[in-house]
Amino acid sequence: MPFSQQEMHYLQLLAQQYPSIRAASTEIINLSAMLELPKGTEHFISDVHGEYEAFLHVLRNGSGSIKRRIEEVFENTLVEREKRNLASLIYYPEQKMPLILQQIETPAEWYRITLFRLIKLCRVTSSKYTRQQVRQALPDDFAYIIEELLHEQESITNRQEYYSSIIDTIIDTDRAEAFIIALARLIQRLSIARLHVIGDLYDRGPGAHIIMDTLLDHHAVDFQWGNHDIVWMGAAAGSEACIANVIRISLRYANMETLENGYAISMLPLVSLAVDVYGDDPCDLFRPKLSAESAAESFTAHEQQLMARMHKAIAIIQLKLEGQIVQRRPQFQMTDRLLLDKVDYEQGTVTIDGQTYPLLDTNFPTIDPANPYELSEQETAVMEKIRLSFTNSERLQNHVRFLFSKGSMYLTHNGNLLYHGCIPMTRRGTLRHFTFDDVDHSPKAFMDRLERLARQGYFATGDPAKKQYGMDTMWYLWSGAQSPLFGKDKMATFERYFIEDKATHKEEMNPYYEFRTEQAVAEQILAEFGLDPQAGHIINGHVPVKVKRGESPLKAGGRLLVIDGGFAKAYQSQTGIAGYTLIFNSYGLLLAAHQPFESTQKAIEEGMDIHSKTEILERNYQRIRVRDTDMGRDIQRRIDELKRLLEAYRTGVIKES
Repeated sequence: MPFSQQEMHYLQLLAQQYPSIRAASTEIINLSAMLELPKGTEHFISDVHGEYEAFLHVLRNGSGSIKRRIEEVFENTLVEREKRNLASLIYYPEQKMPLILQQIETPAEWYRITLFRLIKLCRVTSSKYTRQQVRQALPDDFAYIIEELLHEQESITNRQEYYSSIIDTIIDTDRAEAFIIALARLIQRLSIARLHVIGDLYDRGPGAHIIMDTLLDHHAVDFQWGNHDIVWMGAAAGSEACIANVIRISLRYANMETLENGYAISMLPLVSLAVDVYGDDPCDLFRPKLSAESAAESFTAHEQQLMARMHKAIAIIQLKLEGQIVQRRPQFQMTDRLLLDKVDYEQGTVTIDGQTYPLLDTNFPTIDPANPYELSEQETAVMEKIRLSFTNSERLQNHVRFLFSKGSMYLTHNGNLLYHGCIPMTRRGTLRHFTFDDVDHSPKAFMDRLERLARQGYFATGDPAKKQYGMDTMWYLWSGAQSPLFGKDKMATFERYFIEDKATHKEEMNPYYEFRTEQAVAEQILAEFGLDPQAGHIINGHVPVKVKRGESPLKAGGRLLVIDGGFAKAYQSQTGIAGYTLIFNSYGLLLAAHQPFESTQKAIEEGMDIHSKTEILERNYQRIRVRDTDMGRDIQRRIDELKRLLEAYRTGVIKES
């Protein structure tokens, strides 16, 4: 086939990287061999909600994959206690090793046995990778030695002494502990080829910032934004409505750790406002949601009172700022959220949909009934100071940039569709379309548009109007009636605080949650995103699976999997478990249901792992190879390009250099 001008231009660029027949041929051989390796293990996790200890443990143990590997390799050679100690050593080598050595009379012998076991395990976990891929994962200090040990055959008689001498020298030079730590980290890394986080890392628990630091260092991770993530992203961009929501939720659950200690965001301006304006207000409706025992242990009565006043102050500010967005963005179709102008401030009532309700709290010193959505001068000054704290927090900005670079509204990967919330649907059970600028937007196009606007809200410079529209869109993604991340018809913030009638508190779920149990609907969604409806899966989070009520994470004939099982402690009373994780390896799909994680300390000292029940969802008759994956298709394209380069060399169209 002749070469086009465009192809020739590309091949000449490719020839700079592979300047000879030999170089191109070698790369083709290497890439072709890679296609036959087993597919790497993918790890899916969702709705962590700041529970950093449980998250870090699940990351270290690969949702039980390391424990399963230990069982396979040492099934008949180690007793249960030894397997448990080996697993704990791999998860927490720096902390576990000193505890073990305290009970060992001959450390050198323990080092030797442990090194042999770790190397044996490491060989198995590295078998899915090329030598080059393993080499890239090796620590610089021990790269050469580990590579020698991984590919050494100690069973061959004339190599036994060489192999043993390496181990002896490691021990004799007092490098055994460092070497064990390096091997443990390598096993952790090689056990999971790619991590997928299906949203909602923020809020509820105290350690979202710690989790984000961990993800920044992860070797291969992607992120599908959740509604609790996008509101923090909007806050980092400078959206005052998002900022108010972030602070309100933190105060509602007395969880200021991430805000104040994680991101060094000062609450002093809000404290000043709360004391000045609400100093005589008991703010009983705004007391933090804590159990009596937890409240008594964690906070004094004075601290709880102050938080309640801060909570009310920011809630009123939030309602005003949200009203401003609704008024300037009629396309959001959220006028039902304009409630401050429906309040009769003299009578202490509010009228919603023609029905009048008494208010539970009638003290609104900062609201002007003639202009209820306007911030007072003091509120404006407070929000400006806090906004600067958010936009100037270096750690927060690093984390949010990471969420933009590694994250998206959805992801298609290896035949599966990953998203956090929902695909908006009509009440008739059809996928909802949206019209913007007289252009019809399918669900995929709608999500693509929202993602572009969210990025615009963070990165736009030089055009304040564009940036404001993008920031308003991030707030819409947090709480909008058709937001794919939120999935409800409204966020009833005002009603929950101020109206006793619980009927007004109801937030109706998008019809998606009714129809997602139907296989035809799941197949329609997969087709909408260009995937095979008969082979693909939807991986979904957002709404906890209430296992104790008999609800199953498998829906739509197995085409849709919900992996929000309640990582956050706040949801575990509803779900009955402490989270799901999903494993997709070369043999198929495995779903792990986890019991609550007691503590990192117990995991180290007592070898207490998270008790997980693993269920095989799909088992492949033929092992999945790299050639069957997205990466394999990219590799095959590269091979085809290199073959064309070889043809160009051999026909004299391009000369070797």
